[in-house]
Amino acid sequence: MKRHHFIGIDVHCQFCEIAVVDAVGKVVCRDRCATTISTLLAVLEKVPRPRSLVIEEGSLAGWLWRGLATAVERMVVSEPRRNRLIAKGGDKDDDLDAEKLAQLLRGGYVKEVHQVKSLERAVFKQQVAMYHFRVRQRVRESLRLTWLFRQHGVMIREKDYANVKDRPALLARLPENAALRHMVTILCTGYDTLVEQEETWRKCLLQLAPQEKVVRRFQALPGLGWIRAATLYAYLDTPWRFRSKSALWKYLGIGLERHRSGNGPEQLQVPKLAHRLLKSTILGAALSAVLQGDNPFAELYRRWISKGLSSKLARRNVARALATTLWGLWKNGSAYHPKWVGVPAAAKAAARSRLGAAGC
Repeated sequence: MKRHHFIGIDVHCQFCEIAVVDAVGKVVCRDRCATTISTLLAVLEKVPRPRSLVIEEGSLAGWLWRGLATAVERMVVSEPRRNRLIAKGGDKDDDLDAEKLAQLLRGGYVKEVHQVKSLERAVFKQQVAMYHFRVRQRVRESLRLTWLFRQHGVMIREKDYANVKDRPALLARLPENAALRHMVTILCTGYDTLVEQEETWRKCLLQLAPQEKVVRRFQALPGLGWIRAATLYAYLDTPWRFRSKSALWKYLGIGLERHRSGNGPEQLQVPKLAHRLLKSTILGAALSAVLQGDNPFAELYRRWISKGLSSKLARRNVARALATTLWGLWKNGSAYHPKWVGVPAAAKAAARSRLGAAGC
């Protein structure tokens, strides 16, 4: 019987450190090569099959995963924060990092990070990410401008200077200082540039989103516009990566984690390590659905409020209902049906079977 080989690669921009260990943990090979797909494939082919490969998540991870995954029986992109052994266990060196990665994979101690399979989906995700990056840049620049005004006793918000026509009146409220006025002018110029870039990316995303069938189905849900639908589609990637709705909720940052030590009481709390963009997206969608009023999710919100839940908990429950509905229609390929919100999955399946039998 052939022994399984575990390959750890410590990735750098110019070169990669490679270590191979066998099934009993013995290092059988070390190597260093350039960070190119062709060179890495040649090195991997020297390792007897069956073989598994592990690298850490980073800017090169997606590119390497798409290029190397077919050359091994299993490829894992691991979560660096969970690999504390690499940072704290003994000596620190690139050769040792690669070996420790391989040993962690052999022991089953790495947490796998999901990777997008196709180049087209990866590019779509990058476009969504660029839009949100431009939004954060615009907000950051507006906060700098607001902070500068407040340091001189002028209390304003972004809406007060978003229109260029309102700025002369705001400048008149500042002290008569040429350097200060010049600073404000430069910040306003940078803010206007970022607003223009954000709008350009938004229009680009609004053109791309309707081309995806799944995004069109998402957009039919209350509270989910094209941007939110595209964001959820791009970052979740596939519904099959989640074993249950609870796992989906935790990934979105709206689920609950159980904590208990010894004989102490069990505690339930929202995960601290969550995808912040996805969390804000699904909670924002829940708030929009509630404010729209005429939909099943708003009715659920009113029902939870009447039972004594706080608005925060009720909105989180609405977010869970939205996520569950989205996940269900994504898996079975169906369209959004308002009357099915809150209905158990078994009842929905039975209803679909009856509809299918009637159609026959």
